Amino acid sequence: MPTETTIDLKQIAADTLSRALRAGATDAEVILYEGDEFSAQVRLGQVEQLKESGSRAIGLRVFLNAGKAQRVANTSSSDLSLEGLTHLVEGAISLARITSEDPFAGLPEPEEFGQLEGDQHLYFDDVNQMPPAERIEIARRTEAAALAYDTRIQNSRGADFDTSTSHKIMMNSRGFIGEYRRSYCGFSASPIAQDDRGNMQRDYWYSNARTATLLENPEAIGREASRRAIERLGARRVPTQRATVVFGTELAQSVIGCIFDAANGDSIYRNASFLSGMLGERIAGENITVIDDGTLIFDHDGKKVGGFGTRPFDSEGLPTRRTVLVERGILKSYVLNTYTARKLHMQSTGNASRGLAGNPGIGAGNFFLEPGTITPSELLAEIKSGLFVTETMGHGVNLVTGDYSVGASGLWIESGEFAYPVEEITIAGNLKDMYKNIVAIGNDLLFRGASAAPTIRIEGMTIAGA
Repeated sequence: MPTETTIDLKQIAADTLSRALRAGATDAEVILYEGDEFSAQVRLGQVEQLKESGSRAIGLRVFLNAGKAQRVANTSSSDLSLEGLTHLVEGAISLARITSEDPFAGLPEPEEFGQLEGDQHLYFDDVNQMPPAERIEIARRTEAAALAYDTRIQNSRGADFDTSTSHKIMMNSRGFIGEYRRSYCGFSASPIAQDDRGNMQRDYWYSNARTATLLENPEAIGREASRRAIERLGARRVPTQRATVVFGTELAQSVIGCIFDAANGDSIYRNASFLSGMLGERIAGENITVIDDGTLIFDHDGKKVGGFGTRPFDSEGLPTRRTVLVERGILKSYVLNTYTARKLHMQSTGNASRGLAGNPGIGAGNFFLEPGTITPSELLAEIKSGLFVTETMGHGVNLVTGDYSVGASGLWIESGEFAYPVEEITIAGNLKDMYKNIVAIGNDLLFRGASAAPTIRIEGMTIAGA
């Protein structure tokens, strides 16, 4: 049953929509958001920061007909009073009158609107029901386990526990009305390891979920964070060479994620992507299938939980869907919102994404590389010499050319085993070659966020070192 708050917010959205149309808007769209956040940070057992906040805000997008084109403007406000909403509408209309005409602007067609039916299992009450003292204690336990793991763990950057819940209502002048709630909770620790020469390394680990019942054991997370930090001690540089490079699950998703960014309709119609004009062409090996799916619901021992990128509709009111971007190495689809789809004479893929202000951009649902069949250990066992990347630094990716170059640290592989840690190196290649040179994919796909990828092994990358 809707709560009184829900009914009030819907009424505010409907009234704002009506005001915009009466003020002269040809079409209008309202997004109303409310959320609650909690954050606790502890360091060496003491609470260093404690935050709890709630917010409500509204965003309005208006369109004014200008012959065969549209003028569009956006405004947003956290003032939901009558005076504040009046100012919001007046501001949007005034801005729209002085903006440039755009023949591709406008809401989707009425027949395109829709949303997934049923419960996507995005919201769980237990996130807010956990007492603050218990959340702080989980952060303390995580850090304490990290500090107790090994005598070389000398310090800590702290541990945290965060929760958030949100409620989104969307309404437009073409008849679409939708709403959904989401919840999140998570904690982490970041210990600092020090060797007998005073050299220090840090790392972290975390657990997150939509429901507190699926959070992992705090002690296990703390120990894993310290294991990762200690693993970095004694790092050295390696000679410049071409070698096999392995990306674990945490970093493989960023490499594969470049496919989504390059297939973004905004970059495609501007001809600013190495995937422009490549639909139907081979861009990767036959072992590569990449999917964006905003509909995923996972089953955790009978508890259904929506993915971090799951939602019933996108930010234009179109139902989310499953889109295969790359199938067995062939580029099958771009990712589009309504505006970019019109520019390219195609159909939206339901990937519109926006906050309260600004025009819709393009965002992923649950974006992932399909897993392979071998374990990470089996993938490593075949490598005589190579690099397992644990961290990358910088943003050295050129999506126009595909050039890839980032600072990195990791573990050097000898005869299928980790030999020693490595730092102060750069790894480089070109994404067009890298995707075709992924020779092995692990079976360890696990969603810890809205994007995920299993361990991948790429041949022939350049490592710049000593």
